[in-house]
Amino acid sequence: MMREINVVCREMDCGNPVSESRGPLIEDGRRGVRLHRCSGDESSIRQCGITGGRPGFCDGEYYHHVICSESVRLVDGAGLCSGRVEVKSNQSWASVCEADFDRQDAEVVCGELGCGAPAALQGGLYGGGVGQSWDKEFQCKGKESLLLDCDTSDRENNTCLPGNAVGLTCSEPDDVRLVGGDSRCAGGVERYNKGEWRIVGAADWDQRDVAAVVCRQMGCGSTVSVLPGNTTRGFGFICSGSESSLRGCRRMYDLRPGLTVICSGNNNIL
Repeated sequence: MMREINVVCREMDCGNPVSESRGPLIEDGRRGVRLHRCSGDESSIRQCGITGGRPGFCDGEYYHHVICSESVRLVDGAGLCSGRVEVKSNQSWASVCEADFDRQDAEVVCGELGCGAPAALQGGLYGGGVGQSWDKEFQCKGKESLLLDCDTSDRENNTCLPGNAVGLTCSEPDDVRLVGGDSRCAGGVERYNKGEWRIVGAADWDQRDVAAVVCRQMGCGSTVSVLPGNTTRGFGFICSGSESSLRGCRRMYDLRPGLTVICSGNNNIL
């Protein structure tokens, strides 16, 4: 579902998606909801396709609740956790100059977007930026929940040279693990969600693609094998295989068989 909520946040001009949850239509009194399939690049949810049922009918009888970052976003990156830093100012987005942004500021942005720790921080890393530039210097302590909670000061130099718009790469969130194997790169797939570790499941025809994403997210190389996993069923995921993390895959709310993955990297590290 992450592709769909990425489109919703973009259409609403609300930055990057942070999280999503669902609620029952019947209890909430909502009707007429369409199910969409998006690539993630659309500018509007209307450009996505309907995946099931007739228009205006929701087969699953639930709606999605989306939280967007609202005031900060990463654009032109390879995924949800990388891109050029932009801050919302007076209802428009402004790039941030490299000189006004340090690692502590980056830690706050990565945390606000639900990503892992900063991995790369460099001016021009994801393009020079277009339009206006943010006119303040951030002075975060690294513990703030939101970038706009940080102190700011007037910029010493009022100009930001072309190509100096800061680009940020955050590591992928540390919310996936492989358990019960001989190393951290082998075992049954689990994902941390709502305060607990839960089994990740996939249909037989989706398991190779899900495994490829898990190995990539954990920095464990490529998939060596996928085996029948825990007999307990888990929340299903559907991936194309190219996503940087499970956050970018489609989450299914029906249960699928668990899977055990062996990745190529670090197989002797416990």
